[in-house]
Amino acid sequence: MRVSRLSFALACSTLCSTAGFLAWVQQAHAQTQLEQTGTATRSVHTSVPAQGSQAVAQAWREKAQGHVGVSAKTRPTGRETVTIEPAKVTQPERVTVTAHLDRARSDLQPDTGATVYRFSRKALETIPGGDNVPLNQVLLQAPGVAQDSYGQIHVRGDHNEVQFRLDGVQLPEGLNVFGQALMTRFADSMSLTTGALPSEFGFLQAAVVDITTKNGTTNAGGNVSIYGGARDYFFPSLQYGGHKGKWDYFATADFVHDRMGIENTTGSFNAKHDLSNQYHFLGHARYTADENTRISFIAGISNAEYQLPNNPGQQTQFAMPSYSGSALAQQQGSSDSDSLNEHQKQITDFAVLALQKEIGKFSLQSSVFSRYSSLRYSPDPVGDLVYNGIAQRAARSVFSMGTQHDVTWRAAQDHTVRFGFQVFVERTTSKTDSQVFQQTGGFGDGETPEFEDTTPISIHDGSGKTGTVYGLYAQDEWKPVKNLTVNYGLRFDGVSQYTSQMQVSPRINVVWNPWHGGTFHAGYSRYFTPPPFEVVSSSAIYKFAKTSAAAASNGNSTVRAERDHYFDAGFQQQILPGWRVSFDAYYKLAHNLIDEGQFGAPIILSGFNYRRGQVNGYEVSTSYDLGALSLYGNFSWSRAIGKDITSAQFNFGDDDLNYIKNRWVHLDHDQRWTASAGASYTFFQKGWHPLRVSGTMIYGSGLRKDGPDGSDIPPNGLSVPQYATFNFSAVQTFKNLFGHSFLGDTQIRLDVTNLFDRTYMLRDGSGIGVGAPQYGLRRTILTGISQNF
Repeated sequence: MRVSRLSFALACSTLCSTAGFLAWVQQAHAQTQLEQTGTATRSVHTSVPAQGSQAVAQAWREKAQGHVGVSAKTRPTGRETVTIEPAKVTQPERVTVTAHLDRARSDLQPDTGATVYRFSRKALETIPGGDNVPLNQVLLQAPGVAQDSYGQIHVRGDHNEVQFRLDGVQLPEGLNVFGQALMTRFADSMSLTTGALPSEFGFLQAAVVDITTKNGTTNAGGNVSIYGGARDYFFPSLQYGGHKGKWDYFATADFVHDRMGIENTTGSFNAKHDLSNQYHFLGHARYTADENTRISFIAGISNAEYQLPNNPGQQTQFAMPSYSGSALAQQQGSSDSDSLNEHQKQITDFAVLALQKEIGKFSLQSSVFSRYSSLRYSPDPVGDLVYNGIAQRAARSVFSMGTQHDVTWRAAQDHTVRFGFQVFVERTTSKTDSQVFQQTGGFGDGETPEFEDTTPISIHDGSGKTGTVYGLYAQDEWKPVKNLTVNYGLRFDGVSQYTSQMQVSPRINVVWNPWHGGTFHAGYSRYFTPPPFEVVSSSAIYKFAKTSAAAASNGNSTVRAERDHYFDAGFQQQILPGWRVSFDAYYKLAHNLIDEGQFGAPIILSGFNYRRGQVNGYEVSTSYDLGALSLYGNFSWSRAIGKDITSAQFNFGDDDLNYIKNRWVHLDHDQRWTASAGASYTFFQKGWHPLRVSGTMIYGSGLRKDGPDGSDIPPNGLSVPQYATFNFSAVQTFKNLFGHSFLGDTQIRLDVTNLFDRTYMLRDGSGIGVGAPQYGLRRTILTGISQNF
């Protein structure tokens, strides 16, 4: 109730302040216009046939996004508006295309000096699987992105510090571990921004994934598809968009049923006990009041249930001689690790309401948003006890609400000033009900604990906390001379949750274009990363003392915010039309570096700090896109190390804590070499039935693991074996196959994941914060058919 009242008050004050600011600026602008011209700005109206409206809308969208083939001279300016009035058929229809609003929204979050990797709609469709693949699988095609288990990705050696934005609005963090709540088919385009970020970007700064959503103007019509194949994979989906008058809308929904929801714990072709059912929905509605005002609403729902794969052949830790005749053996469950029955359910709901406004030299986007995320784990009552010493039913949730405001002021020809702020209010709750064995002997130092009583005891633990995260920024994009841009600014961030900290962060980026097609950039950013509220452990470890779930150590210091010095430099060169190459190097010095790990049977990540951390590396990227042929390749080297674990120490043994205290160790997600590549070619591109063939490759030198028991190898001292996987896709498009005006293109596709059926390991079950082995997906053949209408 308290967080709801606080959120309501925050939203009301935000809307009132925004309305007051807009009224003042609009009044000043109107007065200036009357003094200078005495006339009002008028829209440009063009009448076109109804069948041409979508084509014109698409053309203006491509200009607004800066697609290849559109020069700077032909892009719409900040004042251009095109109103299309199709011929009247049954009722008047007016489609307003405000290309300059899309461009203005993009200008609100500049990438000056940062490293940006863009995915166009064509690129998203070309990746094997297309819109059917999870978003994290798409991001693996970007440089410096390493894959991990449970759908996690690591960008430039960081752990999960990736922020997601929808049309420029940052979404609060959730509890999703498996896969993604956002669907690829909802994206019209997408970008991954890394490096020394401008001061506008805060909180999570390893990378910024900004998704430009589809809308009913540029994606009018519908599509229904059925996709599936091996391992009971069944994936129907539906999307539809349209526009009427000043409104446009777009929605998509899907259902996923398969037996490959979580990575296999063995190298076998099929995992045991790996069924998943997932439901997703995303919707978008926009109202364009005039050529300078737009209101949009985005909402999404994700509901996923997973069976946790079994790991056969495990040795029981807490099975007593009298176990077979005990009351515990009569409970529902199994003591065979090949037959356990563990489940996990995850829910994510979110909504974003945004106002975009242009008034003279000012552009503004003001938004309020909320997100609810929950995770529930159900154990195998017997199996979890005899293997882990604890059968814990766990539930964790986080509710976030906040506001974000970004303003651009074109103060002068060579100065563009940007400023704004963000505030998140979050409420997290955690509840566990545990069954554990009580210790009956071995209480002395150095003695082995004894557990002779086969009757478990129950322990309940619960907690909740409300906290806030806030940040404000100001920056100036200055062009002192031709071909040189300097973007400098300050950011102030604070957190008041389990810890209360704040920091002022200076940032500067320099971009130089010495010759045609060549760009050099260099930057420095001071970062402040609040600890992830939803994964900070608040367990009362004293409750589990002298039980089979006793903590490895007694330390439980609070997880603190990470503070970084980040340096980045690189260059990009356009060699030939369509051919681009780039190089980028980075170095990060971290204090209280944040990492996360899985400790226990529930797949719930818990955060902790290394007192010091270092991350450095470089990336090489090239791409060629011209006509029917597209090629790209990315290669990166990275090193991520840490020293001295200073929080949540109860998750680690004393031996590891003592070793790491004065020695550098690799982070568990540190992968030295990462590469990705892809190629596609479209046959009969200009014909009636084009055929697109594409392939991708992912290479990893392997994440970290521990050495054998009893060896002198330090924690995370080794890496799992290297791997390379190849994927293939063929998509045949039939234009107007059924000869009906109501129906559009028909597509038939064939996708093969892990084409050569390589058995490869992502995790071997050892390492700091690693719970169980995980193997990559074996060869999987999927087919599908989709129909536009």
